[in-house]
Amino acid sequence: MKVLHLDTNHPLLINKLNDLGFANDEDYTSSKEEIEAKIQNYDGFIIRSRFKIDKHFLDKATNLKFIGRVGAGLENIDCEYATSKNIALIAAPEGNRNAVGEHSLAMLLSLFNKLNKADKEVRNGNWLREKNRGIELDGKTVGIVGYGNMGKSFAKKLRGFDVEVLCYDIKPNVGDNNCKQVSLREIQEKSDVLSLHTPQTEITKNMINTTFINNFKKNFWLINTARGTSVVTKDLVDSLKSGKILGAGLDVLEYEKSSFENLFSDDNMPEAFQYLIASDNVILSPHIAGWTIESNQKLAQTIVDKIKAKFC
Repeated sequence: MKVLHLDTNHPLLINKLNDLGFANDEDYTSSKEEIEAKIQNYDGFIIRSRFKIDKHFLDKATNLKFIGRVGAGLENIDCEYATSKNIALIAAPEGNRNAVGEHSLAMLLSLFNKLNKADKEVRNGNWLREKNRGIELDGKTVGIVGYGNMGKSFAKKLRGFDVEVLCYDIKPNVGDNNCKQVSLREIQEKSDVLSLHTPQTEITKNMINTTFINNFKKNFWLINTARGTSVVTKDLVDSLKSGKILGAGLDVLEYEKSSFENLFSDDNMPEAFQYLIASDNVILSPHIAGWTIESNQKLAQTIVDKIKAKFC
């Protein structure tokens, strides 16, 4: 079987597919149209987020048997159409779930202890202890929306704290020893912290809006290491200004391009984003929650294992 690699990944992915007898080609620079002109020569391809895999692309891939997505989500692929053509969809949420769980916890603890703000002030010669008095996670209630690989990983990280962990998911019976599954209403009634771990779907797009936020009984902290499209940034900013949201850790933003490599190619920075980058109670990172040295290798290995299980 011939495999085309469209994004760079850990070298073990190609090396181990070679060992399994696959023929591997690499093309990290050609345009989508140029790839379409030759994709019929391949049985499979590996991609991260270089471009969208739509119906037109899939129609050109007449011999395609699988798509390997080195990551958790499949939102850049027309999954329904691919499935209708008997193309196997292979993702790797197991590969970076630990990294996402750790990053979510790091963002939360940094917000609670004002670490980014304090670090900046000390570097500027300001020793402001009282203004940087933090709060403790113990005794709080953490609400998790989306209890799949990433949500479960975050809940596991919270086991060392004296916290109540609740989760909401559209799938029934996903709770475990680390987290109690409840209704969304109970999440909104009890949570001091809300952490998002949902995929990008029509249900989750613009989910965190003014109405959703104001349904929370308490003022709360928001962590988003899932998808930027889940949060309406303007509504988030309004809630930060009012104090309804006490602070936010955002690894993802609604402004991201599909390639995840840049935000504002036209240098037109939205007003809401300007507020975020100036806020002491907001921590931002460039979609790197699942982007560790270890996860790079684990993602590649997961894709290899799943291809091997299906085709060898």
